[in-house]
Amino acid sequence: MECKECNNFFCEGADKAPQRSLFNALGFTKEEMKKPLVGIVSSYNEIVPGHMNIDKIVEAVKLGVAMAGGTPVVFPAIAVCDGIAMGHEGMKYSLVTRGLIADSTECMALAHHFDALVMVPNCDKNVPGLLMAAARINVPTIFVSGGPMLAGHVKGSKTSLSSMFEAVGAYTAGKITEEEFEEYENKACPTCGSCSGMYTANSMNCLTEAIGMGLRGNGTIPAVYSERIRLAKLAGMKVMELYQRNIRPLDIMTKEAFENALTVDMALGCSTNTMLHIPAIAHECGIEINLDIANEISAKTPNICHLAPAGHAYMEDLNEAGGIYAVMNELNKKGLLHTDLITATGKTVGENIKGCVNKNPDIIRPIETPYSEEGGIAVLRGNLAKDGCVVKRSAVVPEMLTHTGPAKVFDCEEDAQAAILGGKIVAGDVVVIRYEGPKGGPGMREMLNPTSAIQGMGLGSSVALITDGRFSGASRGASIGHVSPEAAEGGIIGIVRDGDMITVDIPNCKLTLDVPEEEINRRLAEFTPKKKELKGYLKRYAAMVTSAAQGAVLREDL
Repeated sequence: MECKECNNFFCEGADKAPQRSLFNALGFTKEEMKKPLVGIVSSYNEIVPGHMNIDKIVEAVKLGVAMAGGTPVVFPAIAVCDGIAMGHEGMKYSLVTRGLIADSTECMALAHHFDALVMVPNCDKNVPGLLMAAARINVPTIFVSGGPMLAGHVKGSKTSLSSMFEAVGAYTAGKITEEEFEEYENKACPTCGSCSGMYTANSMNCLTEAIGMGLRGNGTIPAVYSERIRLAKLAGMKVMELYQRNIRPLDIMTKEAFENALTVDMALGCSTNTMLHIPAIAHECGIEINLDIANEISAKTPNICHLAPAGHAYMEDLNEAGGIYAVMNELNKKGLLHTDLITATGKTVGENIKGCVNKNPDIIRPIETPYSEEGGIAVLRGNLAKDGCVVKRSAVVPEMLTHTGPAKVFDCEEDAQAAILGGKIVAGDVVVIRYEGPKGGPGMREMLNPTSAIQGMGLGSSVALITDGRFSGASRGASIGHVSPEAAEGGIIGIVRDGDMITVDIPNCKLTLDVPEEEINRRLAEFTPKKKELKGYLKRYAAMVTSAAQGAVLREDL
């Protein structure tokens, strides 16, 4: 009954015969049961454009695993399309899925004793959720995503989902015709894949390369390219090498690897959501990341890419320019990366990026002539955000880097959106949206509708928006999110009143409510945060979630 050459936990011993009988029921042969069992975590579904091609990616991974001597077995992970969920109650269920994805993957992988894993995510919460799971499970693991969408084309120019959202404001303001509006609707998102700018999904997929968990091109090769299929086959083969060499996620995702990821984040000008996800992933690795490290790294990391929404370049352009390894090679010219770290390629960071040429200095600026000497994201603090808040500095126009204006206060996204589209927000205002944080939302909704409406109505260079919620990577402008403590936790954002002056000072990393301290203390003494009636998963989530400053991870001490 025993097999001395077996690599599969279930193949050897009489005590595993019941399990083998169930593998027989699955149609497994004895030969398959002798090989390492490789779980392929597929986030394929038919409701997320970034996931509709993942079935093909998974089939390619399976082939790669089998060619390299493993037995591939597929199981699913859920996914929410943030764009479809945007602007209604559905967005409350986006961030919360990150934990569900991690939990369910942990359950499936450990219950079935997989020897190795290939994670196949694509959109916003799948990538961090599966990275969190990879750290918990800690068997040899590699990531291969579904890939980014190609840019759309409207009036001869490339465009994307962020342009579509901004077109809503432009149409409402009478700046474009109904025919032009319909053209955006029909052409902004032309293919499958994660939306084509440096939004959250693409940010996180790019950072899998930077942190060492994905192969070259994982973040940038378009979803519709055959090269993506070849990459998936290589990932399937490579995970078997990781298995043979016993290279595990916690060997790769070290403190220095997270520093590399943050450095690349700053160079690319990634989504502010990375400031939620990187600390959460690090937490699962037993590494605590304070938000202030973002400013430390930003201070020495030039911003060398301006992809949509910060600029007019798209993921396909970054791919043709050399991709993430070319960005990393530019950064390494100033010694900004830890290059001796092992990665999922089986090689070190330095070996990976050696000779990776920047093929287009208009897309990836040379390190000597960056867009700015500081990185693309800034963490602000002040009396309005004692525990911090986040802004995508690279997507803010110069005239809004500092701004003081009167507050227009709203207790939910819908009320703010109605006011913006109704013409009640004017140049100089600071829109405040509260009770949208991790607990207060709950679920920390993205505010892409309001930020896009502000841009589309021509107010992007004169109006700031702050929130204890968060932003899509497609948001641009003086959009300051993750304000902590949030209103539901008694944060000062909860006592701001219409007309209060607020100062945004991005160069000095400050966010200030310009109200005398004694008045702030008086308001706080009288303040009782609003409570919402909740049920189901959101009720449990609100009870367990920590602040945005801690990555909105779930408490483990309950």
